[in-house]
Amino acid sequence: MMPARSPIDGVRALSTAAVAGVARMAGWQRALDWANRPVMALSDMQPVTANWWRGRRKQSGRFHYLALGDSTGQGIGASVPGRSYVGQLADRIEAELGEPIRVTNLCVSGATSFLCARDQLPKAVEPLRESPDLVTLDIGANDIAEWDPVAYHRNLSRILDALPGHTVLGEVPCFHLPWNDRKVHEANAILRRVAEARGLAVVPIYEATRARGLRGILTEFAEDAFHPNDRGYEIWADTFWPAVAVRVAAARAAAAIPGITPGDSEAPAEPGDAVGSPVAAREQVERSA
Repeated sequence: MMPARSPIDGVRALSTAAVAGVARMAGWQRALDWANRPVMALSDMQPVTANWWRGRRKQSGRFHYLALGDSTGQGIGASVPGRSYVGQLADRIEAELGEPIRVTNLCVSGATSFLCARDQLPKAVEPLRESPDLVTLDIGANDIAEWDPVAYHRNLSRILDALPGHTVLGEVPCFHLPWNDRKVHEANAILRRVAEARGLAVVPIYEATRARGLRGILTEFAEDAFHPNDRGYEIWADTFWPAVAVRVAAARAAAAIPGITPGDSEAPAEPGDAVGSPVAAREQVERSA
């Protein structure tokens, strides 16, 4: 288990974020600059994390994992980029297969659904031609600030139409703020409708993050009180894992990748369903929620 931060640090981060909000509304620029220091520090890490993932892409492997999304996939807030949920999933897959895997992480910090469709889909064309064994997508958190349900539906539909039928889709997480959670609920309702129409597995990131409650708020976020820290990303990885394990079992069975037999996987397919099918993945996720 990843270590959680001290609750005292969490209180400090929340207090700083509150000061930033008040300073912004009051027009106190010096106070805003001071309070925004944690945000700017994490923002400065974006080129570093992007470069880290470009380097990670050079590692070869028979199992290929393609990730699309925003800063949570890139690892903003984690101690190292490899402790994002994408990185932790990759580590678990390698541990289960007993060999290195290839990871193409196209996630971009600040990406909205529109930016994901515009910028990440063209970069995904070549990796998708190679039929990746696993594709994950979590997008929508950055749409909440300027929420437009029609645009989100349109953008998400465009993205999912370009991705394979075994794509694993994560919900928008809980924001723990009533005025934003209404929008998040609407976003996730759209996400589930669009995914259901395509037979895609959806993992319950919203409930997983909401259930952490005050303890999670104080111990599982980074200094900006917005992005998860290592422990927060572990919660995400735990939630994705049942559906991802189905894909690992399917790839192992199809390509004779050594390791535990599909029947020994933590997330076996249901009898009657093809191993790794969207139906099996979705039912496994629902049982684990």
